[in-house]
Amino acid sequence: MRTRRQLTLTLLAIIGIVVIVNILAVTFHGRFDATEDKEYTLSNATKNILRNLDDVVNITAYFSEDLPPEYAQVRKEFKDMVNEYAALAKGNIAFKFVDPLGNNELEQEAMKYGVRPVLLSVREKDKNEQQKAYLGAVVSFGDKNEAIPIIQPKTPLEYTLTTSIKKVSITNKPNLGFIQGHNEIPMQNYGQLFNEIGFLYNLENVYLSDTTNLLRYKTLVINAPRQPFNENELALLDNFLANGGKLFLNIEHVNADLQSSMELTSITTGLEGWLTQKGLVIEDDVVIDKHCGNIGVKQQQGAFNMTVPLSFPYLPIITNFAEHPITESLKGVSLMFPSSLQFTGNEGIQFTPIMFSSEAAENVILPAYVDITRKWSDTDFPMHNIPVAGVLTGSFNNGPTTSIVVVADGDYAASQGGQRTNADNVNLMANSIDWLSDDTGLIELRSKGINYRPIDEISDSKKATLKWVNFLLPIVLIILYGIFNWQKRLIKRNKRTEENYVQ
Repeated sequence: MRTRRQLTLTLLAIIGIVVIVNILAVTFHGRFDATEDKEYTLSNATKNILRNLDDVVNITAYFSEDLPPEYAQVRKEFKDMVNEYAALAKGNIAFKFVDPLGNNELEQEAMKYGVRPVLLSVREKDKNEQQKAYLGAVVSFGDKNEAIPIIQPKTPLEYTLTTSIKKVSITNKPNLGFIQGHNEIPMQNYGQLFNEIGFLYNLENVYLSDTTNLLRYKTLVINAPRQPFNENELALLDNFLANGGKLFLNIEHVNADLQSSMELTSITTGLEGWLTQKGLVIEDDVVIDKHCGNIGVKQQQGAFNMTVPLSFPYLPIITNFAEHPITESLKGVSLMFPSSLQFTGNEGIQFTPIMFSSEAAENVILPAYVDITRKWSDTDFPMHNIPVAGVLTGSFNNGPTTSIVVVADGDYAASQGGQRTNADNVNLMANSIDWLSDDTGLIELRSKGINYRPIDEISDSKKATLKWVNFLLPIVLIILYGIFNWQKRLIKRNKRTEENYVQ
């Protein structure tokens, strides 16, 4: 009787604990995040945006039921995330999940907002079939609506949802000016960048003249000018800084048109001397790096012309970053013919380098000639940690403390020939603008979940070690398991031979 009573009490206790845990789970939302980049931990940017909402944001998720497993998991993750958002927003996030399939009114509603059905491949009864499904959402605030047309596996959920909320809830956008008139890269070459920051700022072309009111801009951007700034224009920039304005400069100092010439020469626009007065020298060189990108070179192989990829040290891949909000989430930025930076010192101004070459680099003095087919060796890269980007902070012309971000390469974030640009190249420019313009902190979200782990960064010996570990480890584990079982059976057999053995 006592044992039965104890069993009953234990069972009731377990049921009570399960009920309490479920009640707490409904009330409090939380997840343990063991991922390297904390992919399931909400960023401070998201928390700040949610806590500062001044009215209700409505999220309508148009998700079909009975989805294939990988899409059903996306639906669950999205729902979990929206639950967390609602808990943080304290009543200013309202959401619902609906399945439009089979409901003509809901399907029309979803498509009106830009969420359209997709066809998923489903394998049933040993054959592939097409399944119509909805996998989108709409974020609404007042009369503003922002569609997330499709949410699929590997979608950066937090960035997608948070930026959608920011897009519909933002009211006063700061002005961002792109300086023109010196053969800068056209704004239409920055489609990816504008997709990232366009909803945060009013983007405008700016031509420097005596009548230009620069003080209406929080930040000015200068992108790879190739023609000189005159003294009056430089004076306008000085006045802008003296009134607390901020500058972002992409300086193209190396003229590298390999289609017409193999010679690398300097580009002088007047900004170089202007920066030198502030203590920052853009060296008359080009940085080469062993850790670099490839170019395709046509080579004769038998009767055929083949395009062969060759390492090209003039295209360094930067993975060496200082701890700074601009570079916090960056993994790899691809530059093209960058120059090095040197700070000579200036009273009241501080320089913080934020991007460096690898441990195997060199700066080649201009003018220089490019030999595409050159065989490079380790002795060609005796230098390390050469600065190629940084931040000048201080009082310029006795004004308030402000900042200038300088990258010693001009066109890294622009699209080339319609091709998409490396995501971190765009993120570098977007992060710099956000940091200068003191926005809400979407910097840490923009690169979240992007991991840059190229296999060629691993040494040959480590590659060989990993290969053999992957090959031998399963075999060793099986052998050890067999030895363990053999020992276990041997011990049991020996016990059976003992005189007092009882099974």
